[in-house]
Amino acid sequence: MHVYGLTGGIASGKSTVTRMLRELGAHVLDADVLAREVVEPGTPGLAAVAERFPGVVGADGRLDRVKLGARVFSDANERAALNAIVHPLVRDAFAQKVQALEAQGVDRVIYDVPLLIESGMHGWMEGVVVAWVPRDVQKARLMARDGLDAAGAEARLAAQLPLDEKRAHATWVIDNSGDLAATRAQVESVWRAMLARG
Repeated sequence: MHVYGLTGGIASGKSTVTRMLRELGAHVLDADVLAREVVEPGTPGLAAVAERFPGVVGADGRLDRVKLGARVFSDANERAALNAIVHPLVRDAFAQKVQALEAQGVDRVIYDVPLLIESGMHGWMEGVVVAWVPRDVQKARLMARDGLDAAGAEARLAAQLPLDEKRAHATWVIDNSGDLAATRAQVESVWRAMLARG
């Protein structure tokens, strides 16, 4: 199985790249989706989170992400505690999905992980795609998308590894600052390069 990583930053157009890769036939596994699945009602993950963070499960038995976010967003120790519960579960879920795809004859998978570089996961992957835009474009898109002022956008951007630093680890960079046709041409080129490997 060939495993490639896909990452980017907030408002860098990563979801557009993911959609285009799927349209080309790529199997893309999304770490954020796996992270939600491992804390669904009735899972050991949700039980562990509820035990460590009392009061974060709503009356409907589902994780209250807003309450949990308020607890962990500004406290590095609480965030580390949450990650210690969720990350191993996500790793296991990823391994199971890869095994299932392999059993179906799939020989390459792209793992979409927001914190791919920060977590060091890129080190064991065959190649890494970074969805990139210049910082001023990223900030403008973030302000427009989320209705943030300049200070709010800066705070969000400051909480992430800058795209230029992520770019330094990339096998392929997709420059998302142009139009969709320009992005699609780059995505098609990257997918061809992936198919050509192995």
